[in-house]
Amino acid sequence: MGVFDDLVGQDRAVETLRRAAAAGAELLAGGRGSGMTHAWLFTGPPGSGREAAARAFAAALFCPDQGCGHCDVCHQVAIGSHPDLETVRPQGLSYGVKDTRQLILRAAGAPTLGGWRVVLFEDADRATEGASNALLKAIEEPPPRTVWLLCAPSPDDMMITIRSRCRVVPLVTPPPAAVAHVLATRENVPPETAGFAARAAQGHLDRARRLALDAEARRRREDVLSIPASLTGVGECVAAAERLVKTAEEEAAAVTAVLNEAETAELRKVYGEGSTGKGLNKGLVRGGAGALKDLEDRQKSRATRTKRDVIDAALLDLAAFYRDVLAVQFGAPVELANDDRRADLDALARASTPEDTLRRIDAIMLCRRRLAANVNPQMAVEAMTLSLRNPRL
Repeated sequence: MGVFDDLVGQDRAVETLRRAAAAGAELLAGGRGSGMTHAWLFTGPPGSGREAAARAFAAALFCPDQGCGHCDVCHQVAIGSHPDLETVRPQGLSYGVKDTRQLILRAAGAPTLGGWRVVLFEDADRATEGASNALLKAIEEPPPRTVWLLCAPSPDDMMITIRSRCRVVPLVTPPPAAVAHVLATRENVPPETAGFAARAAQGHLDRARRLALDAEARRRREDVLSIPASLTGVGECVAAAERLVKTAEEEAAAVTAVLNEAETAELRKVYGEGSTGKGLNKGLVRGGAGALKDLEDRQKSRATRTKRDVIDAALLDLAAFYRDVLAVQFGAPVELANDDRRADLDALARASTPEDTLRRIDAIMLCRRRLAANVNPQMAVEAMTLSLRNPRL
């Protein structure tokens, strides 16, 4: 199975990347290599597989067979150990200019294995203005063998000067039928469960996989989708908001706790804590306390980012629920993402008008924008749930 086989429903993008990988091999061999460029921007909605597409392309550039999927090179890229692949995953709310300048210095190095040096920048839209300006200079004058792969939801999320210097690879949301087929054939998920997970995840392959295989993920989804029917009064709205934010905090804490512990232990080891022997200090050596404080700040920022990402995923589930309500109200012959909750959809459709539903969807989108602007999550979610209130239920 080749590296591009996991890009479900992305035939046009795959064809573009295959041609570019072939052009890259031609360029390395001394040919013209038309079709290969040094900067790429992968865009698409959540679940479209931006990072997966960029990683597959990196493997295709390194692989002698342009992405066979089973050689040592492809395996190294898949597990993140290839020496010429630098993967950047912004952990906090933003990615600063200091980190970007250090990244640019590393990217300027010559390839270890004599081919390409590839920088895969996930969530490049989180770069600050200063970081984006520094990145622009690196993209304008790149070393001859360095390739930048930037990932962002939309071209508009990047500075116009950056996106104008990149070749854009637009990705689409895979059709649920294709996602269900992947779950059934590669994960041995029963067809009925695979269909449910694919519809509920709205084509997001990784989320569909979690819903199909993880009972806890299904429980969290049920908790979120039970919110609309409970919003009959102000007290219920406040309680629902508090519950949603608290759940996000608990999930974020669970996700980051293990990472935090491992990072802190490694840093303490680097700075000599617990060392034994003549002349060695059992505590942190000079500079260790400052480094530990910097790490704690980064971990706190990562926890905040994770919490907001969890809330955003819940908001997308709510938006899909109300979109289904709107489809029921208009009698639209479309597949419902939440058909497993048809009774709730019908009840809400009867108790409101299409105009009400559209206002509720707008309220959810406004909450997402407020969270992106760093508004306090509890306040943003409370304002949203109050806008979703339906006393006629």
